[in-house]
Amino acid sequence: MLHLIKYSLKSKLRNFNVVFWPLVFPLVLTTLMYFAIGTMEEADFETIPVAVVEEEGGETFLDFLDTMAGSSDMIRLQKMTEEEALKALEEQKVDGIYYAGENSSLTVAGNGLPQSILQMILESYEEGKQTFEDVAKTHPEGLSAAIREMEEYGGAVEQVSVGGRTTNTTAQFFYAMIGMACLYGCFIGFGSAMELQANLSALAARRCVSPAHRMKLILSELAVDFVIHFANQLILLFFMKYILRLEFTGSVAEMIPVLLLGSMIGVTLGLFVSSIGKMGEGIKIGILIGTSMTFSFLAGLMNANIKNAVDRAVPLLNRINPAAVISDALYCVNVYDAPGRYAQDLGILAVMCVLMALGAFLMIRRERYASV
Repeated sequence: MLHLIKYSLKSKLRNFNVVFWPLVFPLVLTTLMYFAIGTMEEADFETIPVAVVEEEGGETFLDFLDTMAGSSDMIRLQKMTEEEALKALEEQKVDGIYYAGENSSLTVAGNGLPQSILQMILESYEEGKQTFEDVAKTHPEGLSAAIREMEEYGGAVEQVSVGGRTTNTTAQFFYAMIGMACLYGCFIGFGSAMELQANLSALAARRCVSPAHRMKLILSELAVDFVIHFANQLILLFFMKYILRLEFTGSVAEMIPVLLLGSMIGVTLGLFVSSIGKMGEGIKIGILIGTSMTFSFLAGLMNANIKNAVDRAVPLLNRINPAAVISDALYCVNVYDAPGRYAQDLGILAVMCVLMALGAFLMIRRERYASV
């Protein structure tokens, strides 16, 4: 059996799909994500030019904006008519237009960081609108102090978990990235299925008529798949923690079982789907890509709020979503400090792995061919 493992390992390491998609692609995507959002909190923002159109009843909002512009370099106000403001926005001379009236509003022509900051400023005003109006009427000289207090309030609050660890709002993306990388082991499992079922490839047909015992073929393929993909995930974890220096503050020893079970789930998912029916290779690859990306999306890879929304609306969905369970287990290690939930997540991953491995094994083992 050792010689089967040896030659299987050599052939897989020379396979582009085994090396690129489960290892290189997650590393590249993680690096791009790191430079896109990983250091967002440390960014040095430039002053944002914004046009202000005065309307009736907007005196309080104008005072708020004037005070904010005078007390910080975050925004630079330019008072214009509506026609001038729209032209400046179209020519990208300003990033947005504030309409200062009884119902203040914001108009933007894009969807980027400056526009998001302008929206947050408006929302801050709306939340404290009544307070600002009362201060402006009774003690107008105290309006500046009230605005400064609101600005300083956000800096005085720090998000921490119950265990006392700081919560980084971008961490969810990288936990979900590990979940996606684990599921990308399906391409390794798919390759093994192609080499084990005689109706899928000429190589598999030759192996099926060889004197090697079928059980040994299956077990050797699984062993090599698990080892390769587990190594992929260890490389990704160490790259995130020690090269990119992301906030993986938990114990590496506790994260390793998550990666091990996640790797096994990815491989068995590929084996299971590839063993179903007599669909073509392209259809099965499409199913694997669609399944892994859907799971990753629901786990918060594209938008961290998606996972929270799913947890509130359909909590069962993310308990059977392997990418979400992997992400949740990593949160338990690095943020929550919740050993009970961590153990529950590992149990769910183990059950998923056993069920998919058993299903794939039964389908591959029971295949019989009239001729090969």
